[in-house]
Amino acid sequence: SRGADFADYKSESKSLYEIWQVLGWPYESSVAMSRLVFAGLFDRHPDIKIITHHLGAMIPYFEGRLGPGWDQLGSRTSDEDYSLLLKKLKKRPVDYFRMFYADTALGGARDATLLGLKFFGAERVLFATDAPFDPEKGSAFIRWGIEVMESLDITPAERQAIYEGNARRLLKLK
Repeated sequence: SRGADFADYKSESKSLYEIWQVLGWPYESSVAMSRLVFAGLFDRHPDIKIITHHLGAMIPYFEGRLGPGWDQLGSRTSDEDYSLLLKKLKKRPVDYFRMFYADTALGGARDATLLGLKFFGAERVLFATDAPFDPEKGSAFIRWGIEVMESLDITPAERQAIYEGNARRLLKLK
């Protein structure tokens, strides 16, 4: 992942204002997810389980851009012919992103959590926090994450699945 030495702009020598951490990491997570999708991983291994961080990073927020944008992949890039890639994929590119699992480490952001839940579905979301990377060295993100989970209008079964059931199923724990 990128560090402070990864400049925000070509003309600069480093990232300013910790943009590398706050925005850079979710961007890179989204890029990594995209590369897996376009590499055909989910077609070759439809049962693979990949858990992505921060509820899919930028992917759920940009769903409306990803769908139409990648449906016309290659139409804006004159030096690449992606038509064969689109024909080779068995689904629309945006639909592969829903095959990922995602954790709830969003620093207590309720609306973002709702968006991620809507995008992935409760059966593909796992409770997580970014502890110890908060101002209280861990306890704030845990507390805020639980507060968000408890505030959501979801069924008790969905809440239980997110808190621990999905992890037990994925990790084959009893």
